[in-house]
Amino acid sequence: MTIDSYSPEETFLAGKRLGENASSGLICTLSGDLGVGKTVFIKGVAAGLGIAEPVVSPTFTIVQEYREGRLPLFHFDVYRIEDVDEMEEIGYDDYFFGDGVCMIEWPERILEILPPDHMEVTIEKDLTKGTDYRRISIKGESDENTSA
Repeated sequence: MTIDSYSPEETFLAGKRLGENASSGLICTLSGDLGVGKTVFIKGVAAGLGIAEPVVSPTFTIVQEYREGRLPLFHFDVYRIEDVDEMEEIGYDDYFFGDGVCMIEWPERILEILPPDHMEVTIEKDLTKGTDYRRISIKGESDENTSA
């Protein structure tokens, strides 16, 4: 599925739809260049889960936990991971195979530990369609539940 977003608000709403339809155990990767809107999308997921707490990128902590919503949200930013063993140190399997929703930025650094049935979200710019345009591609278990 592909969603055309022409503003950060539309990117947020695409994430919110995913959050509203998310089930316990969802593991979702987010790929895209710096500044493309991955965190905006995750803020939308949090809103869809009923999380009111401000969502910030966990760049220096690897994972940020939000537990106040319909389901817990675990926001990973693995950009600074040097070795996949670092994920073992934080107990990633408790998050991946727990009762929440995992959103993972920079997943290419930990591909070998991702379950094969995870959802993939790719966000890309296309400057020919405007500076705020984003193409959001969703592949995986519930992409049919996030239609625009």
